[in-house]
Amino acid sequence: MTLEADKAPVQTSFADIDTWVFDLDNTLYPPHCDLWPKIDDRMTVFMADMLGLDGMSTRALQKYYYRQHGTTLRGLIDEYDIDPTKFLQFVHDIDRTSVEPDLDLHAAIAALPGRKLIFTNGSREHALRTSERLGIEKLFDDVFDIAAAEFVPKPDARAYDLFFARHAIVPGRAVMFEDIARNLIIPKQREMTTILVVPKAGDMDHREGWEIVRDPPAHVDFVTDNLAVFLAALVAELA
Repeated sequence: MTLEADKAPVQTSFADIDTWVFDLDNTLYPPHCDLWPKIDDRMTVFMADMLGLDGMSTRALQKYYYRQHGTTLRGLIDEYDIDPTKFLQFVHDIDRTSVEPDLDLHAAIAALPGRKLIFTNGSREHALRTSERLGIEKLFDDVFDIAAAEFVPKPDARAYDLFFARHAIVPGRAVMFEDIARNLIIPKQREMTTILVVPKAGDMDHREGWEIVRDPPAHVDFVTDNLAVFLAALVAELA
């Protein structure tokens, strides 16, 4: 179901929601901020330096690890037992000045009843620095990052189970916002309400081709290309 700007996405189940879970990259900030390509390029540089490969070979291997292991980092841990801290520090050392405060998003998240959490395959520092640029960092109760998930990334079920346990989440009373459809499979199986956040028509789309779904799969309850509008409509109906 695609959300229209003037149509509230409320179901009866939203009235019982007490936990709102947000992915970070390309979910809380729009793709035109261009942060993900910067991180993606840093991964390539890290791997090229580490393995001594040319750029094209490194890129291909990086994308293979991402698809097969959930993240490039997980692939490097499994194959080379690398230090994840050094990797995360390097790839998240980027310019974030393209991210500007989002007053509408701040107002919409602040108005949600219950807890708000960030659940990211990135690092805690990256989530905090990026949400600070958006002006929303103080709205979240916590950040559950890849280290908290013991470096097991979404979409692996173990990552979600660690997340649920850490925060005593009742999935049937929680909502998850994500830009990658496969990362919503386990949440839906656990009875969370799922929302896929996609780029606006004509905007940049930094997802891999195989990640882009033309029609919402059964495990996606809602699709929106404007998170702030979606949340504002939802809050208005809950009021």
